[in-house]
Amino acid sequence: MSEERITEIHDDDGATHTHTTIVRDPAPERRGSMGFIWLILLVAIIAVAALVIFNQMGTAEVAKDNAVAGAAAEVGTAASQVGDAVEQGVDNLTE
Repeated sequence: MSEERITEIHDDDGATHTHTTIVRDPAPERRGSMGFIWLILLVAIIAVAALVIFNQMGTAEVAKDNAVAGAAAEVGTAASQVGDAVEQGVDNLTE
């Protein structure tokens, strides 16, 4: 919005001068969208980092579960071998 101001100046000799001043309100500051773009980029980076961390944690959990299952299988195999050895020993004693 602008405002027009007209000033009249009268000299001692009777001359009249007019001066016109136009006053305009300053334009509102426009902020660019760059800050918003940086915010979206930052949120995306944090989301990707969180997914990577949770994925690696999940992979470690699966590896641990597989290791426990493998150890349990080895214990089962060893127990079976001990049982077979005991049967052979009993068979040798009874013969």
